[in-house]
Amino acid sequence: MVAPAKTRAKNKTKSKGISMNAAIPSVAAADGRATSVLPTETLLEMYRRMFLIRRVEESLLKLTEADLIGGAMHTAIGHEGNAIGAAWALRPDDYLTCTYRGHHHSLARGMDPKRAIAEVLGRSDGFAKGKGGSMHFIDPALGLMGANGIVGAQVPHAAGMAMASMMRGDDRIAITFFGEGAIFQGVMHETFNMAAKWKLPVIFYCENNRYSEMTPISRTSAIDNLYEFARGYGMESVQIDGNDVEVVHHAVSEAVAHARAGAGPTFVEGITYRLAGHMAKDLETYRSKDEIEAQRAHEPLVVLHDKLIERGAAEETLEQIRGEVEREVNEAVDFAQNSPWPPRAEAYTDVFAV
Repeated sequence: MVAPAKTRAKNKTKSKGISMNAAIPSVAAADGRATSVLPTETLLEMYRRMFLIRRVEESLLKLTEADLIGGAMHTAIGHEGNAIGAAWALRPDDYLTCTYRGHHHSLARGMDPKRAIAEVLGRSDGFAKGKGGSMHFIDPALGLMGANGIVGAQVPHAAGMAMASMMRGDDRIAITFFGEGAIFQGVMHETFNMAAKWKLPVIFYCENNRYSEMTPISRTSAIDNLYEFARGYGMESVQIDGNDVEVVHHAVSEAVAHARAGAGPTFVEGITYRLAGHMAKDLETYRSKDEIEAQRAHEPLVVLHDKLIERGAAEETLEQIRGEVEREVNEAVDFAQNSPWPPRAEAYTDVFAV
């Protein structure tokens, strides 16, 4: 488990083909935008949810290493700031789609960790009765309209929901999350063009962790700043520090207001870093341990922990939150492991032919 209570020394390291700074500079105000300050009580709520996400995903890694989870399992350890900051800026009835790396978005929106872990274990108490697994998190009641195992496929889905909302006039917006590797899929640019042309109420959020699976972004992108792609379609776009929940919250809040006002889509590039492998049991031969350790100095839990301490929160309060979350996650793991396997007949239910 990554200890959030201590800020590590900041230093620099270099990976194959990509330069990594331990402390990613905040670029939220690079274009003159201000960053709002959230109440300490709100930040404490965010800290609790963020630590919950971290512990759930670390528990899932352990379950995978124990061969209790089948299939591919991708965690977003280190991405939590993007999910938390955005979740607090949305309405409960807004739409959200994401990638197969979507546990953090689902938990940030309020998914029950018991049902989430049970689903990854393939048990009947999972939110999809064990049929969705790790890569297909969904709960329409929370606005979660589906994670997707196909790179970029969730993006036009969100645009379609935004279009439906606009046609109904119900003032709902859609946000879709994707990694930087998805930028180079053709469907992305088709969707950007349509969304900008029709001024759809959609937010395109790129979680740029600087690796497309095992390949650094420096080897795949013709430009350094991905948000510049979106400007070619005439839409608002900004690059931010995705590891700072206040910065994320401010940027997404602005994008939400822009969309609800009928002004069209916004592209947000949240710079972040994946602290665990691309998927469980990833050997991570493509990056150094020094690089990963350097990034821990500016990971979301450290940034938020230090922010809270600076604003007067007591370390004892944060310790209490972590202890409560530990117990909650342990109970969720026990619940999931004791959940029954679905009967074989269940394989033929909820199946539809067109």
